[in-house]
Amino acid sequence: MERKPEYLLETYDTENPEFISIFDELPLWSAPFGRVLLDTVKLKKNINALDIGFGTGFPMIEIAQRVGQSSKVFGLDLNEAMYDRVDLKLKQCKIRNVHIKYGSAESQPFENDFFDLIVSNNGINNVSNQDKAMNECFRTLKKDGQMVLTMNLPDTMKPFYNVFEKVLQSLGKLKEIEKMKEHIRSKRKSDEENKVMIKNAGFQIAEIKLDEFFLRYVDGSTFLNHFLITFAFLPSWRDILDKSDVPLVFPVLENELNKLTEAKGELKLPIPFACYDCIK
Repeated sequence: MERKPEYLLETYDTENPEFISIFDELPLWSAPFGRVLLDTVKLKKNINALDIGFGTGFPMIEIAQRVGQSSKVFGLDLNEAMYDRVDLKLKQCKIRNVHIKYGSAESQPFENDFFDLIVSNNGINNVSNQDKAMNECFRTLKKDGQMVLTMNLPDTMKPFYNVFEKVLQSLGKLKEIEKMKEHIRSKRKSDEENKVMIKNAGFQIAEIKLDEFFLRYVDGSTFLNHFLITFAFLPSWRDILDKSDVPLVFPVLENELNKLTEAKGELKLPIPFACYDCIK
């Protein structure tokens, strides 16, 4: 007997706290990248798709809904803490064509030529070995398959890093300036470097979309205390310094950022990124 569509079969318990907890949960950071990625993906039926670094489920769950039940969408992530959260979303949203697996981009637990589509939403730039990850994507993607990657670029939050460097310079922390620059290089390669990496793995680049969005704050104090910053960025910035220097450097940094916002009216931080539409 053919199963009725979900929209005819089931309703949602909008009073359920678990449902409410996922209802409007679209990540502030990943959504702008994901919008361009979703506009680039070619939608087809009967495909196998992979999201590398699925995090809390975006854009993996969105892609699964767009390609429908004839397709299977796999998610790969090394953070096991994300699994229960994603499982909750899948159950609450009645989504049954997603399969999540523990594993790394550099050693994918899939056979050769398995996927029709591979995506990674600002995830490949966070893996340990990007070249190896690209080679694995080439191995697991079918001939003529599509790979869509978004990556933020080196000028991300440039006004902040300019102030950070100025503060480190004023405090005589020259070694720390080099560590900061190395941190940026390791996380955010240039568009040219990304193109070389992708092509070296054997892919053709069909199109590159360059875009940007902004993070805006009323002042430097607000910026440094924003959850996205304290969770995703601050630990790496602290690691640039000796532990004993953190209480010395950050109050000066906060003060200088506040001075900048007084002059500019707000702290406006650009997040430039690229979306690479690739074919095997």
